[in-house]
Amino acid sequence: MVKHLQDTITLHNGVKMPWFGMGVFKVEEGSEIVSTVKTGIKHGYRSVDTASIYENEEGVGKGIKEGLAEAGISREALFVTSKVWNADLGYESTIAAYETSLKKLDLEYLDLYLIHWPVERKYKDAWRALEKLYQDGRVKAIGVSNFQIHHLEHLMKDAEIKPMVNQVEYHPRLTQKELQAYCQAKGIQLEAWSPLMQGQLLDNEILQEIANKHNKTVAQIILRWDLQNEVVTIPKSTKEHRIIENASVFDFELTKEEIEQIDGLNRNHRVGPDPDHFDF
Repeated sequence: MVKHLQDTITLHNGVKMPWFGMGVFKVEEGSEIVSTVKTGIKHGYRSVDTASIYENEEGVGKGIKEGLAEAGISREALFVTSKVWNADLGYESTIAAYETSLKKLDLEYLDLYLIHWPVERKYKDAWRALEKLYQDGRVKAIGVSNFQIHHLEHLMKDAEIKPMVNQVEYHPRLTQKELQAYCQAKGIQLEAWSPLMQGQLLDNEILQEIANKHNKTVAQIILRWDLQNEVVTIPKSTKEHRIIENASVFDFELTKEEIEQIDGLNRNHRVGPDPDHFDF
């Protein structure tokens, strides 16, 4: 069981990834993102997740530098993720996109690099590029984002290396049980983006009831549910008190009945695009 903010899961290639991290989707480039990342590191976060399309990699890199200095820890203590955007999918273009991300982040390597979306006829070439980056020791782990079972099966038909992570929309209204079972069987770690459903679950009565029992917030209940379901989670916040609060989920445990109650909220409802029907 996950006991601490810095506890890790060992991916199938032996790399250790924190169970709990910080997402920065829609956090603006500039002082806001620098401060957010630095604050997270200062308060014990050891995982930061960004993407080229977020257009904040430079600020993330600056926040990492300042955060590491303030916390007195080395780059190796941090797990940094970025993603290749749809327009850059392809063999050469994915390698070029990786170089661009590294340069913006001002880092020598990434801990995890993901294909952001399963764009048809493009993701296999992109995956070959990720395999090359991995084999050359340029990145510690590689994976995908928003891949459904059929995408994973199609990818793995020709892949030399199995994805280590699949980052997907995951919250109590979209529990993706079949996908999770598939990933577990294949040794692919599931990771949740938008774990709090962009705030849409915070007034849910069932979650509120469970939160009251534990003297916790609804957000903390959902994040604890992620961890007890063995899903890596990366909530986003720019406010210091919320960054601290989000990570205060290691001093209680949900009961089996409570987990089942939360699982029962599933409606297969997405706040983001459907991976099978997106057009960007």
